[in-house]
Amino acid sequence: MKTSARATRRTAAAPASVCLLLAGALAASSGPVRGQIARGGRIRTDVDLVSMAVSVQDATGRPVVGLPRDSFTVYDEGKQQEIAVFESETQTPLDLALMIDTSLSALKELEFERLAAMRFIKSVLRPQDSMAVYEISENVARLTPYTSRAESLEAGLKHLTAGAGTSLYDAVCLSSGELQRRPPNRRRVVVLVTDAGETTSRSKFEDARQAALQAEILLYTIVIRPVKNESFRNTAGEHALATITDSTGGAMFWADDASQLDPYYTEIDRELRTQYLLAFYPQPLPPKGSIRHLEVRVAAGDVAAIPLRIRHRRLYLTEGAGG
Repeated sequence: MKTSARATRRTAAAPASVCLLLAGALAASSGPVRGQIARGGRIRTDVDLVSMAVSVQDATGRPVVGLPRDSFTVYDEGKQQEIAVFESETQTPLDLALMIDTSLSALKELEFERLAAMRFIKSVLRPQDSMAVYEISENVARLTPYTSRAESLEAGLKHLTAGAGTSLYDAVCLSSGELQRRPPNRRRVVVLVTDAGETTSRSKFEDARQAALQAEILLYTIVIRPVKNESFRNTAGEHALATITDSTGGAMFWADDASQLDPYYTEIDRELRTQYLLAFYPQPLPPKGSIRHLEVRVAAGDVAAIPLRIRHRRLYLTEGAGG
């Protein structure tokens, strides 16, 4: 198994400049979410349909499940849209990129990260899902193929090695591109564990943001803060990741050390299993080359007066946007 993991590293470790090319290639080929939902929440190709995963939680962070279609209102650039598809996404298969920062700034936490990741894999992975393990340092390397075999993923985790830098923007670009090339009809998820100390990417913030939007990923970021005082941290990287994460409809979590990873992994797992799927045909049809802003509002019955946390992707790109 050791030989196999090393072979995967050689073929998947991408020079940072590849992410720049990747961002341009995605921009040339992407448009709206482009799907038509079939039975079981699966997505078929269609030109105009825009879909999104929506997470609804109460004020304590517990999922609010079982809401009917008429609880939701969707707006595209402030104009209310008719919901064409409404389904639970709990059974929709996942393609998940688990990305772990192995830079020297995070070295002391590496063993905690490895063990917590093994527990997360066993918890989240179902037979119809697939996952791959990546490491992030000055280069970004995929250590395993996408697979549903937990033992293969755990073997990949054993090959995490320390590096001298942190290429977070490159990591978002590379994982977004690889997920976009996966089979259709699946949710694309990136779970990123890092100290957010961006230092060595060739890609820029906007490259990473647009790659994530074009690939339609959900980004979940767990930041392990090496120090609590913001004056001594690279908060620029934290703010950049928070912006990208929010744009995709994912979530940001903050840990003081890697021993706190387990509850955040559990929350991600729970959220992925309790999301709603909404889709609509934009009216009027948006112009090509535009960035569109989305809003979802939720109010119904007993939950109408309860403060709710609603997460969904905030933006989508029409064909030609971001080129």
